[in-house]
Amino acid sequence: MNLQTRNTNGGSVTGDDGRTESPNEAALLALMETTGYSMVQENGQRKFGGPPPGWDGPPPPRGCEVFVGKIPRDMYEDELVPVFERAGRIYEFRLMMEFSGENRGYAFVMYTTREAAQRSIHLLDNHEIRPGKFIGVCVSLDNCRLFIGSIPKDKTKEEILVEMRKVTEGVVDVIVYPSATDKTKNRGFAFVEYDSHKAAAMARRKLIPGTFQLWGHTIQVDWAEPEKDVDEETMLRVRVLYVRNLMMTTTEETLRQEFSRFKPGTVERVKKLTDYAFVHYHSREDAVTALHLMNGALIDGATIEVTLAKPVRCVYPIFAGSSLSPASLLSLKPGQFSSAVTLLEYYCYKNSWALPEYYLYSTPGQDGKLMLIYKVVISSTRSSFMPDKVCTVLEDAKELAAQNALWNLDCSFLNGSSPGSLSPPLPPVSYGSLSPPPVSNSPGLLSYGCTRAFPYPLSPTTPQRLYIPPNQNPAFF
Repeated sequence: MNLQTRNTNGGSVTGDDGRTESPNEAALLALMETTGYSMVQENGQRKFGGPPPGWDGPPPPRGCEVFVGKIPRDMYEDELVPVFERAGRIYEFRLMMEFSGENRGYAFVMYTTREAAQRSIHLLDNHEIRPGKFIGVCVSLDNCRLFIGSIPKDKTKEEILVEMRKVTEGVVDVIVYPSATDKTKNRGFAFVEYDSHKAAAMARRKLIPGTFQLWGHTIQVDWAEPEKDVDEETMLRVRVLYVRNLMMTTTEETLRQEFSRFKPGTVERVKKLTDYAFVHYHSREDAVTALHLMNGALIDGATIEVTLAKPVRCVYPIFAGSSLSPASLLSLKPGQFSSAVTLLEYYCYKNSWALPEYYLYSTPGQDGKLMLIYKVVISSTRSSFMPDKVCTVLEDAKELAAQNALWNLDCSFLNGSSPGSLSPPLPPVSYGSLSPPPVSNSPGLLSYGCTRAFPYPLSPTTPQRLYIPPNQNPAFF
């Protein structure tokens, strides 16, 4: 439907889905005439562009889209588009719409280049769009991967791929991790990669847990944690290799010998955790050489997979003579926090609330692992929050609980407006410019890679009773 289909007596426009569009029709038509972009409303969103006039070729690659939150409900494309055009050429602007004609408080802006998308984050995150109204802008994670659990452990990658292509469309690949103790079996789960987020969302909707079976087993389906995008410049400096599919018996010394065989003395250090490891090199050049030589090599009877490790955090040198000044938590911007736990403390300070209290609970998982979950209590608001999923790693459970509390606090207390104004972040993007999950039935449902929905009874857990195996800690830097 083109926006130029008008409702002459009310000044508003009605889309194909029966939704009423914004009353500011004249300004929107003027924007379309000035820019040459088309505008279509369907499925609760209004698309401006996609592609823009004169565009020739495929859509922009991954990393060109940003999420915009905390948009005033009565603000539309005629005001928003000129603001976001400051960062670069817009390929498509998607504003989420209510049936009433108001926007839903958030939008997605796809630029023609990654550079423009990054520029918009730097320029417009925490930008005062109206007096006292600040928007949040962060990278949009277009998730194309599903987690499929409760798969029979004797099924191969090829069998899982064939079966998933039978029951869903758009399957590109299946990622299966061999068991740490028996390489002929999988670990009871797989990741299915689709050719688009839409295909993955349709598959997730079809494979409703409890109603769909594969090989006679009721499977678990959820969004996989989106892969962390690291900019090209950072990856060009990486000199650490990530090695997986190792035998449990393979030692760090064996890895050091194998990965330095082509040039003795090149390996700086090795850290092995269960069936995967990180190999640090003195130079980037040697790391790249080892990557090409060792990927697919056989070590202790196992065919290993080797990739460049993605950095977990950005660090910068401190120069001699640099002056250091005491800093208050309140002097920082939300975008400077990389942890939801810290961001939750920040909001408590900002609102003069008591600090959040975390209460740990545990439950046995289906595979015998101890599953963990935190309840967050904020006494000043007389509220408590608990996510609907559990984790195997203590730090992940706390981070998840803080994310869930932030999401619910924003909806209930901070402005009472839109779920888009603040929602659970996904590492490593800035926590001060947050976006909601791509598909969610209710606030607080996260696409968190370590989590599982829990139908189990929970028991309070004290630190003394809690056992976290050393190999569950992924920190290695």
